[in-house]
Amino acid sequence: MVLALDPRDDPAGAAALDAYSLVVTTVAERMLRSVAGLRVGRRVPGGGIRPAGGGSAVVLTPDGHLLTSAHVVEGARGGVAAFLDGRELEFTVVGSDRLSDLAVVRVTAHDLVPATLGDADRLRVGQLVVAVGTPLGYGGSVTAGVVSALGRSMVTRSGTVSRVVENVIQTDAALNPGNSGGALADSGGRVVGVNTAVAGVGLGLAVPVNDTTQRILGQLLAEGRVRRAYLGVAGATRPLPPRTARELGRATAIGVAEVVDGSPAARAGLRPGDLLLEVDGTPVRDAGDLQRLMVAGAIGRPLELRVLQGGRMVEVSAVPGELRER
Repeated sequence: MVLALDPRDDPAGAAALDAYSLVVTTVAERMLRSVAGLRVGRRVPGGGIRPAGGGSAVVLTPDGHLLTSAHVVEGARGGVAAFLDGRELEFTVVGSDRLSDLAVVRVTAHDLVPATLGDADRLRVGQLVVAVGTPLGYGGSVTAGVVSALGRSMVTRSGTVSRVVENVIQTDAALNPGNSGGALADSGGRVVGVNTAVAGVGLGLAVPVNDTTQRILGQLLAEGRVRRAYLGVAGATRPLPPRTARELGRATAIGVAEVVDGSPAARAGLRPGDLLLEVDGTPVRDAGDLQRLMVAGAIGRPLELRVLQGGRMVEVSAVPGELRER
């Protein structure tokens, strides 16, 4: 076997390498101006500020709004954001949502370069992605890799409340401590994910940027928090009985495993063992379908639930409350 050590011996390979390098360098040049390093300080008894780690953030607006991970700024009121041009600006936390692991912070500025947000729902396994952030405190660091898996889920918690973040992006672009809150960009320089965790050797996870993320960001910017509706059921995907599956034209529903005492679901008459089929006319096949319907607009509004209970199809009405962190 002959190794092609000179580009002239393997022009096709050299061209492919050049094309790969061109994409990565182009994305890096675009993204580095829109990513900052965060140094977080937390208040201690007596009124002092204790340095408490940091992470990365992505510029959302020219006037100083930045997107980061909620766990980066958890328990903090502010800190310092360092930009590639040498500026170090104090930031405050505008809003944080631990159940999506997303947060918005703000610095005083008017000329920041906002990143372009993409759509993670369009990603494909094997697609090139570039991670930009401040791993290990080194600002302006860039790593590249591919989307190694899609459709993964990540459980987030806030107090006793938990939520599943769906369609988390798994990538082999190297992530290290400090990358959290930084950008995961596609080959067009669009932010498709917010780096959030190291999943193992050579693997990292990113919260997807999609329509759900955009709604969360809108609420964080407007209200500083995210309001979610609450039914009070816990369950998992269950197969439908063959006859019901034929009638509905689908194979699964949500099998109710637990109904919280005194919850809207309990007041509506739901019981463990029920199969939840539809919410307000929308089929629910798994917990993710139900979670997407539990938005702020559903709080206090009667919802018609279609349920398979004891072998009979019944319809009940439930009025969701607001999910509170406990």
